[in-house]
Amino acid sequence: MFPKKYSKLIFIFFMGLGMSLIMTLIITYINTGYDELYYKRFFKAWSVSLPVALVATTIVAPIVEKFVDKITK
Repeated sequence: MFPKKYSKLIFIFFMGLGMSLIMTLIITYINTGYDELYYKRFFKAWSVSLPVALVATTIVAPIVEKFVDKITK
Protein backbone atom coordinates (compact mmCIF):
# COMPACT_ATOMS: atom_id res chain seq x y z
CA MET A 1 0.00 0.00 0.00
CA PHE A 2 1.13 3.52 -0.78
CA PRO A 3 0.68 6.56 1.47
CA LYS A 4 -2.29 8.78 0.55
CA LYS A 5 0.04 11.71 -0.21
CA TYR A 6 1.18 9.88 -3.37
CA SER A 7 -2.34 9.29 -4.70
CA LYS A 8 -2.17 12.02 -7.38
CA LEU A 9 1.18 10.78 -8.68
CA ILE A 10 -0.10 7.20 -8.76
CA PHE A 11 -3.24 8.38 -10.57
CA ILE A 12 -1.13 10.23 -13.15
CA PHE A 13 1.08 7.19 -13.69
CA PHE A 14 -1.75 4.70 -14.19
CA MET A 15 -3.87 7.08 -16.25
CA GLY A 16 -0.93 7.85 -18.54
CA LEU A 17 0.02 4.18 -18.73
CA GLY A 18 -3.49 3.02 -19.60
CA MET A 19 -4.28 5.76 -22.09
CA SER A 20 -0.96 5.52 -23.92
CA LEU A 21 -1.17 1.72 -24.04
CA ILE A 22 -4.67 1.57 -25.49
CA MET A 23 -4.19 4.46 -27.90
CA THR A 24 -0.81 3.23 -29.16
CA LEU A 25 -2.13 -0.31 -29.70
CA ILE A 26 -5.06 0.97 -31.75
CA ILE A 27 -3.25 3.70 -33.68
CA THR A 28 -0.35 1.41 -34.57
CA TYR A 29 -2.82 -1.19 -35.84
CA ILE A 30 -4.80 1.36 -37.86
CA ASN A 31 -1.70 2.93 -39.41
CA THR A 32 0.36 -0.16 -40.14
CA GLY A 33 -1.84 -3.23 -39.77
CA TYR A 34 -0.98 -6.43 -37.97
CA ASP A 35 1.97 -8.52 -39.06
CA GLU A 36 5.07 -10.12 -37.55
CA LEU A 37 6.63 -6.68 -36.87
CA TYR A 38 3.54 -5.19 -35.20
CA TYR A 39 4.88 -5.58 -31.65
CA LYS A 40 8.22 -4.02 -32.57
CA ARG A 41 6.44 -1.00 -34.06
CA PHE A 42 4.08 -0.85 -31.10
CA PHE A 43 6.85 -0.84 -28.47
CA LYS A 44 8.80 1.78 -30.42
CA ALA A 45 5.71 4.02 -30.58
CA TRP A 46 4.82 3.34 -26.94
CA SER A 47 8.32 4.32 -25.80
CA VAL A 48 7.47 7.79 -27.13
CA SER A 49 3.79 7.98 -26.23
CA LEU A 50 4.13 6.90 -22.58
CA PRO A 51 6.34 9.83 -21.49
CA VAL A 52 4.18 12.22 -23.51
CA ALA A 53 1.03 10.85 -21.85
CA LEU A 54 2.58 11.16 -18.38
CA VAL A 55 3.54 14.79 -18.96
CA ALA A 56 0.18 15.58 -20.56
CA THR A 57 -1.72 13.97 -17.68
CA THR A 58 0.38 15.89 -15.17
CA ILE A 59 -0.57 19.15 -16.87
CA VAL A 60 -4.18 18.42 -17.84
CA ALA A 61 -5.49 16.52 -14.76
CA PRO A 62 -5.39 19.47 -12.32
CA ILE A 63 -7.02 21.78 -14.89
CA VAL A 64 -9.81 19.29 -15.58
CA GLU A 65 -10.28 18.67 -11.87
CA LYS A 66 -10.80 22.42 -11.23
CA PHE A 67 -13.16 22.67 -14.21
CA VAL A 68 -15.25 19.73 -13.02
CA ASP A 69 -15.40 21.20 -9.51
CA LYS A 70 -16.78 24.44 -10.99
CA ILE A 71 -19.49 22.78 -13.09
CA THR A 72 -20.68 20.34 -10.46
CA LYS A 73 -22.33 20.86 -7.11
